[in-house]
Amino acid sequence: MSYELTIHQKSSYLHAIVTGPNSRENVQQYLQEIRRACILRNCFRVLVEERLEGPRIGAMDVFQIAAEGSKAGRTFQAVAYVDVNAEGELMKFAETVAVNRGIPVAVFSTVAEAEQWLLRTDPKAPEVDKSDC
Repeated sequence: MSYELTIHQKSSYLHAIVTGPNSRENVQQYLQEIRRACILRNCFRVLVEERLEGPRIGAMDVFQIAAEGSKAGRTFQAVAYVDVNAEGELMKFAETVAVNRGIPVAVFSTVAEAEQWLLRTDPKAPEVDKSDC
C-alpha cells in the first residue's frame, strides 16, 4: 500500500482523504478500504477527496475500476467524489459508468460542492442524528 487514507466521521457521512502516487492499484485498494470503513461504521454516505499525484490513469483503467467496483458499490447510499488533480472529462466519464451500474455517485470540482450535495441529498438532513453515522 503506497497511499495514505484518512477518514473523518461527520454527522451524516464519512470524509475520506487519500494521498500518494496515482495508480490503478492504489485507486482500487483505497476504494475497497473506504467500503470496509463504511461497513464497520454502518455509514454508507461518503465524500471521497482524492489527492493522488502523478500521471492520471487512462480511460480504460477508469472504466474497468468503475465497472468492477459497481458490484461492491451498491452498498453505498451516496458517494460524492472530488479528484483535486483531475484533468479533462475523465471523472465525468467515471461517474457515468458508475451511475449506469447503479452506484449513487456524483463528481465535483470542490469539497464544498460535494459536501453540499451530500447534505442536500441526505433524507435525514433536517434532523441530523449523529448516531446515524
